[in-house]
Amino acid sequence: MSSLQQALESGKFGVTAEMAPPKGYDFSKQMEDAEILKGLVHGVNVTDMQSACLKATSLGLCIKLKQAGLEPILQMTGRDRSRMAIMGEFLTAAAFGIDTMLALTGDHTVVGDCKESKPVFDLDSCGILRMLTEMEETNKDCGGNDLEGEAPKFYKGASVTPVYEPLILQINKLRKKVDCGAKYVQTQGIFDVDSLKRFMDEVDKANIKVHVMAGIIPLKTAGMARYMNASVPGIDVPEWMMERLSAAAAEGKEKGVKGLPAKAGIEMAAEMIQKIKEEKICDGVHLMTIGAEKNIPTILEKAGVNINE
Repeated sequence: MSSLQQALESGKFGVTAEMAPPKGYDFSKQMEDAEILKGLVHGVNVTDMQSACLKATSLGLCIKLKQAGLEPILQMTGRDRSRMAIMGEFLTAAAFGIDTMLALTGDHTVVGDCKESKPVFDLDSCGILRMLTEMEETNKDCGGNDLEGEAPKFYKGASVTPVYEPLILQINKLRKKVDCGAKYVQTQGIFDVDSLKRFMDEVDKANIKVHVMAGIIPLKTAGMARYMNASVPGIDVPEWMMERLSAAAAEGKEKGVKGLPAKAGIEMAAEMIQKIKEEKICDGVHLMTIGAEKNIPTILEKAGVNINE
């Protein structure tokens, strides 16, 4: 049983980080960050060519993380692989002791950096979850053929967007993912705790039993926040956060001090995590630091979160 599963199913506050493989084959930066994360998180979610941009595979970095003593979460999109290839990836992952996954449909290749690449989309996120669930229940592959030995078991996850109108569509999608086998979900980035509360209320009303981890994106600048509001579906950074970042930038310029907006972003992320944990709004948090994994120890310390307590 993975550390994340043990934490969530025992009622502990779950904490995961996110890491992207390199656009190349040198994993040294990722492994340096991995050393920083040891003992701080229950798992590290490795992205699968996020935003349809070519990187080394999620499975490759997951294997490196596992060998380094961390708990990797294999992210899998339906965009680039047939169901045969997807199942083959999971069987390989199991051989290396990787037992936690997150299913995504994936962005279309037209938004990425290899636009001539043909998308597959043989399975969407629900299809991936359902295929793994059926494999676990029947001990057969995606073609109905017996597997050699016992089928591997995965702690299965998916994503959800709490800031969405009409919200009922996301609730229905969440129900479908849970019916297909998802045991936990990580949300799109949350910047308003009240919005998260409203979403959790709807999940409770719908009687959907799943562990929810709030996505936390530490903001670096007001410009980053405005870009995300304009370009990323499901993101809604409130004006007061942008004002706080702008004020930090103005203070830094006046005093000749660099990095104050990023510091403010770290503080706001920690404040949200602390509130989510203290008020028991959901079951944990997923930190998406976008290459700044070195900030995670500071964020968790400021939030008063220690997975070893």
